[in-house]
Amino acid sequence: MFERIMVPVDLTHAERLEKALLCAADLAAHYGATVIYVGVTTEQPSAIAHTPKEYAEKLSAFAADQAALRGISTEAKAYASHDPSIDLDPTLLKAVGEVNADLVVMASHIPNIADHWWPANGGSIATEAKISVMLVR
Repeated sequence: MFERIMVPVDLTHAERLEKALLCAADLAAHYGATVIYVGVTTEQPSAIAHTPKEYAEKLSAFAADQAALRGISTEAKAYASHDPSIDLDPTLLKAVGEVNADLVVMASHIPNIADHWWPANGGSIATEAKISVMLVR
């Protein structure tokens, strides 16, 4: 049913993604799918990496660690953005097509009042993507 599962990853908060990571890994193992971890970083130095190239290397290492930990096939795709806080949704939607994903598994937060004015990233991706999107709280 699924062959390529995209999982957006924020390496700065990877510890908060465990449920989504496990869900994607379980689906990948069940369907024999590949999980593609997608990360968006700033073009300027950040707390996680000094350059987009360094970020891509860390994301690739994260994907390799997940493959070893969970016994699944993984890939990594990093994107650089001038301002990820503004460009995140369009960049992730672009990634869906570029990695040929047929499912997105994405960590989400518990909705709150602010979501009425500023939709959450997961909600935006689910609304705009042409494929299935699973939001994991």
